[in-house]
Amino acid sequence: MNPIHPKKLHLSKWTAVRPQAKEKHFLVTRVIHAEALPGSVQSTPAVEAVELEAVMSKRSQRIDWRELQDSAQWRQGWL
Repeated sequence: MNPIHPKKLHLSKWTAVRPQAKEKHFLVTRVIHAEALPGSVQSTPAVEAVELEAVMSKRSQRIDWRELQDSAQWRQGWL
């Protein structure tokens, strides 16, 4: 399991374990936060998802940020 802190996700680099369409290296270009509930005491809304951009093709995809913790699918950094 990849240890990840949600606050350090933006602009982090990832390598797909099983590349598809020659897309292996990805960059987190956007962190998507859950909507804060009115009257909530949380100062920062929780992270809900991230937008990954393939380095070669510039194609973007949105995934749940917890999927990055699965070391069978993702490796942190560009390997």
